[in-house]
This record gives sequence, structure tokens and C-alpha cells, in this order.
Amino acid sequence: MACNANKAPFLRTIAKRGLASQCPRPLGQAAEVKSTVLNNKLVVATAEASLPVSRVSIIFRAGSRNESYENQGAAHLLRIAAGLSTKNSTSFAIARNIQQVGGTLSASNDRELVTYTVETTSNQIETGLRFLQDLAQPAFKPWELTDSVPLLRNQVAGVPPQVRAVELLHRAAFRTGLGNSIYIPKHQIGKLSSESLLHYAAGTLIPSRCAVVGVGIDHNTLSGFAQNLELSSGSGKSDSASYYGGDARKDTAGVISHVAVAGQGGSLVNQKEALAFAVLKHAVGAGAATKRGNINGSFGKALQGAVTDASVSLTTLNAAYADTGLFGFLVSTDVQHIGKAVEALTRALKSGSVSSNDVNRGKALLKAALLESYSTDSSLINEIGVQAVQTKQVQSIDALLAAVDGVTQQDVQEAAKKAGSSKLSVGAVGNLANVPYASDLA
Repeated sequence: MACNANKAPFLRTIAKRGLASQCPRPLGQAAEVKSTVLNNKLVVATAEASLPVSRVSIIFRAGSRNESYENQGAAHLLRIAAGLSTKNSTSFAIARNIQQVGGTLSASNDRELVTYTVETTSNQIETGLRFLQDLAQPAFKPWELTDSVPLLRNQVAGVPPQVRAVELLHRAAFRTGLGNSIYIPKHQIGKLSSESLLHYAAGTLIPSRCAVVGVGIDHNTLSGFAQNLELSSGSGKSDSASYYGGDARKDTAGVISHVAVAGQGGSLVNQKEALAFAVLKHAVGAGAATKRGNINGSFGKALQGAVTDASVSLTTLNAAYADTGLFGFLVSTDVQHIGKAVEALTRALKSGSVSSNDVNRGKALLKAALLESYSTDSSLINEIGVQAVQTKQVQSIDALLAAVDGVTQQDVQEAAKKAGSSKLSVGAVGNLANVPYASDLA
């Protein structure tokens, strides 16, 4: 983004000194969350608190799953457009005015969502909101799109191989829709016209697919801002995802292999199932529980017993979307060990057996992660944003913790069996000489 320079600690130090009289809530205390659905179906959610920095996000269900074959990469361009001119402001005007108030503007996208976020000191949030609104009205000027081609090429070239493996995993699992990459395909760079991008924006940047969320801002103030957003009045639709399974592979030079294997997971709209998969992730191994901790020591017995080679890098995958999901693992190691590692981990995934001790530990780790999300403002805005735009309501931390407590060992075992019994999907990047195919893992 044009304003990343303002993330320097020096400016943040000045901001906190200038608003020292506004005491934030005690560290670790979860914020009280409010949510409202406006007449145009746009959702507004806030976590009010006296904070030196206010954060506001506009979130659209405009991610890459909404792309067609012809306009693949449009969601990536929506993110890039956050640094370009809009219908009401030039890129220079946006950058200059946000810098003047010591704020930042950022954008992100994934398979389902495109998010625009502004951060400013609380007494300058009106300026921040003015230019945040501009980001939701991209202009896609042809000469600026042409100038963005080198940036797109650099971003695509810089995608790590582990991420490429997960992208290929989605392609194998869903083919289209959720199978679309969050990165623009190389053959599409420089090919998307202003007209096609404006058409994509008109069908996805609409009130019924939008949520406005804020932390450290008055709920009525944000509701008024959301009510006055100038958005298209289209009636965009999302096709439901179909799970297929299979293989998507890309051979590259070297001796390292990166392989992602997954079965069908849970959806966000089914909270009970989504929480069961979230508990399962922590139960079988979501990574180190402490900073720089021992990763192998944090895994459940199933995965820990399956991988004994110290050269194997392993992480659990749990991708939950509006109507479906993926659950599995991502493993990286040298070509000599990758075959045995994938086969052993797949057997553990398909076993469907999770002990009561693993479930209890998984629930405790999940609750700790939720508490941290709700007590840290930078992650809280993401947490309530996903809930608001996907389910049209935001739950309090107490309600979520109670729901986690209600997850039983049977729920978690059913989730494990669902992932293990479904047709597997495999995405692989690197030296694939010894990487098994999905049919070999059945």
C-alpha cells in the first residue's frame, strides 16, 4: 500500500502519547461486541473501547471463488486497486491525506473475502473513513493497471512453494469457484480490462455482500457511515461449492517436496461442525503452542507418532468456508523421505481416532486462541469481520467459549471421520518423483 511507511513505531509512539488520557481496556479483557443489520442487508459490527487507535474495515464477499474462467485474477486486482486512484480521489491524494493524519490503509483478499482497512488515531478517524469509503469505489484506470503489471509479476513470482501447494490443493478439491487461486494466473497478468474489472466490482461490491466492522469507534457513528456508503445495487450471487478430490501437481527443480493432502472439512454456517474441526486441528497438532516452541511436542499422538523424522516439516490445515471446507496437512521434506511421510500421515488422517485427552487439550488451545483474538484489537477486527460478513451476526466471546465447551469427543471423531473417509485431494510442488497420487492413498 502507498502508506506502509506510517507503520513506523515512531509515529505510533507519538499517537499513544497524544491520547494518553484515553485508557484502553485492561490487557486480556475481551471487548463488548455489538452488531446491526441495516435495511439494505449490510452488517455493522463494532467493539467499542477507549483506544488511542481506531480501526475500521469494509469487507466484501468478493474473493476469488466468484471469478469466472475469463476474469480469473479479478479479486487480486481488487486488492491491488486499493493503492490506485478511485472514482473520487487520486492515489496521491489518498496517500497524502492518510499520511497527514498518521494513519494507514491496507487491503487483503482470499478465496471468499476482499477487505479494506484503515487505522488512525481516534481523533482523526473521520478523515480515515472518508478515504476508506473511496477504496470501495475503484476506478481501474487503464494506464494504472498497466503500471501495476510489474508489481503483479513480482507478487506471483514471490509466492512460497508451501502456499503454491495449498493453492493446488484447492484446485484439486474444488476445480472452479473455491478452486480459483487467490493470486492472478500468470497468463492473465495484463489481460484484464477496466471494463471487465468494473463489471466484477459492480456484482460483488454490493451491500448484501458487505460488512463494516470497527474497533475503538462508536457503533452509531459507524452505522451512519455504513448507511451512507455509495455501493452498487446489484444482486450478485455465489455458486455453491462442489467437492471433487484428485490431484494437482507442479514439478520444479530441487530436492525438496511440498505436499498438501486434505479431505472435506466443515463449513462456517454450521457452527457445531466448524468448531468440531477447529478442536480437531488443535487436538492433532496446530503447531507450537508457545513462541519458538517445540512443534513436534505440540502434536497429538496421531500425527506425532506418524512422523518421527526430524527433517519433516509439518502443519495441520483447516480451511473453513461458507458452505464447505478442507481438513488435512501440509508436509515438506526431501524427496527421499516425502513418500513415506505422506503415506504415514494419510493413515493417521484416515484413522478417525481422537482420544479424550487430545480433545480436551484441543478445546483448551482453541479457547486460548479465541480469547487472544478477542483481546487483541488487530485480530479482533478480523474475527468479528468474518463472522459479520459470513453469518450476518457476531457472537460474544462468552457465547463462543460456551459453544466450544459443548463440543464432545463424538463430534470431533465424526469430523475426523468425515475428512478421512472422503475422497482425498493432493496438491504438490517441487521434486515429485516419490510423491504418491490421491488414488494411491485411498
